[in-house]
Amino acid sequence: MADPHHADDHHDYVRGTQEIGEQVATFHVFVLLAKWGSLAMACVLLALTMWFMPNGSFLGGLIGAVVMAVAGWWFLHERKPAH
Repeated sequence: MADPHHADDHHDYVRGTQEIGEQVATFHVFVLLAKWGSLAMACVLLALTMWFMPNGSFLGGLIGAVVMAVAGWWFLHERKPAH
């Protein structure tokens, strides 16, 4: 017969005691990659759009992408708490 469960047996897991350091670190890496990857893709898309639009130029696309990258960095970078 299968392993019987006794009435006085309890689960080994106690809420709030599991180590979650690895999950937290993985989540932070995912957020970082999503945030900066989205900014990089937006900059590339803007540069290509401005470059290949009618009467567009490579230099105009490059300037637009650099401006977007600087503005994106300003809004997305981690700020130290004003403590």
